[in-house]
Formats: sequence, C-alpha cells, structure tokens
Amino acid sequence: MTFMTKLNKSRLPALWLILTLVGLAGCQSTEVLSINTTPGTSPTVVAVAPVQERGYSELVLDAGTGKILWQENANELRYPASLTKMMTLYLLFEAVETRRITLDTPFTVSAHAASMPPARLGLPVASTITVRDAATALAVRSANDVAAVVAEHLAGSEEAFARLMTTRARSLGMTRTNFANASGLPDPAQVSTARDMALLALALRSRYPAYQSFFKLEEFRYNGRRYQATNKLLGSVNGVDGMKTGYIRSAGFHLVATAQRGNRRLIAIVMGGETGKARNDRVTELFDQHF
Repeated sequence: MTFMTKLNKSRLPALWLILTLVGLAGCQSTEVLSINTTPGTSPTVVAVAPVQERGYSELVLDAGTGKILWQENANELRYPASLTKMMTLYLLFEAVETRRITLDTPFTVSAHAASMPPARLGLPVASTITVRDAATALAVRSANDVAAVVAEHLAGSEEAFARLMTTRARSLGMTRTNFANASGLPDPAQVSTARDMALLALALRSRYPAYQSFFKLEEFRYNGRRYQATNKLLGSVNGVDGMKTGYIRSAGFHLVATAQRGNRRLIAIVMGGETGKARNDRVTELFDQHF
C-alpha cells in the first residue's frame, strides 16, 4: 500500500513524503494520500466509536524514504492522550515561524489553565511563562496547564484551539483524527490513529527541524524545580532522540519515538501498552528489528 504526502508551498517548503506501505499477509492494495497544509481546510468531525482501548496499534517508518516498514492495527481509532500535545506544539512552532510570537513572548496563565490536573507545572493564575519554556514543558513534562495556556493565547479559548487543531490535522491528511482539547485529557470526541500520528511526526520533523531539540531534552529546570522527561528511552536506547509519550487510563500507554543510527532515521508509533515499561520495550524491539 502506498500513499504520498504533499506539503503546500504556501505554508512550508515543497516536500513529497512518499510512504510505501508494506501490507500484512501479502496485501497488495494501494492508497495515495495528498497532504496540504493550507489553513482554510474545514475540519470534519470523525465518528468517535468504536474506539479500541487495548492491544497494540503500531507503525514503523523510515523517515528518510517514507517507507513504512511495519504496521499493525495502524488505522484503529484510539484516544491519543498526550500525543495530542504534538499538535499543540506544531501550532506553537507555526506561530513562531510566522512571527505572530517569538520564543521570548510571555503568555499569561488564566484560571482555566491553572485548574488543569496533572501532569502540570502548577502555574499560578496571572503568572507568565515564555513560549520557549512552554514548548519545553510540553515536550518534556507533558504539562496540561501549559497546553491550556498555549491554546488560549493562540486561539482565544481551548475550544477554539481544538477546532484549529482539527483543521490543521485534516490539512495534513490526518483523516481519522479529531481534537477536543489541547492536552489530551480524556474526552470521547478526541481520537486518532497510529498512522495519523505518523503523519504528524513527519510534518513536525520536516517543517520544524530547528525545534527538534525540545524533544531531545532528558530534563529541564523551571522555577527551581527539576523535571525529568516522560520519554524514558532518551539516553537509554541507542539513537533515540524524541518525540512524545501519552497515557490515559482508557487508552493505555502510547509513544511516538524517533531514532537515528548511522545515516538512517526511523519513527516508531506504539499505542495501547498495558504499562509504560511494556510500551517502551515494544518500541525498543521495533527499532532493533527494523534498523
């Protein structure tokens, strides 16, 4: 199975990401998918049921060639949990690149943002956080309060930001994704797939290479506290250098991970782990099998 992704020149450099899907059990079907990041694309709400809550949904691809090396249940709808923050970061980086904001722009914390449950930084109402620190907290700590801060500053409200997230997802070709909030906190209307998350990971890397350093951090300090990365493969598995973890009880443990060994870069997506360790072990196994 093959699909192509095209990134429109109006928003980012022309780029064709050709993904040759190696079908399971000798599947010979072919699909061609064109990704266009034109902002005006209208979101279409995805049917939110049934959602598979357990069992792995996974995909491995070569980031250089786009060839999908392995996939299983990659089109099953799942609750994305904090993988959602990859899109929050995508839109934050987009705002910096289009000069709406800079990395030093301060964002003020609202009562809504301050009320978010863990994981969080515990930002007080009316305090401020810079865009740089916000990006770090999202990528490393997966801070829900920071996700709400970003949403409100970029779109006026978290609800409006979720609509923007879905619009951008649809423009990237993420046809089975619907966002309801900026953090990934439980919401039955918030769904995605391993394949859609692969498209988002590719878009993040191709459009915003200068910001990949946020995903590489193993820890950061903020207001005198030290926070360790939720991605425990950083520094422990050969070549792993990003991207994002996710967990909610109804979805299990997720991970989108990037790794480079020699001149080759792979991206692995695993959704639905029973434990964080099981998820991490599975991603490690997939990298070892396909490098």
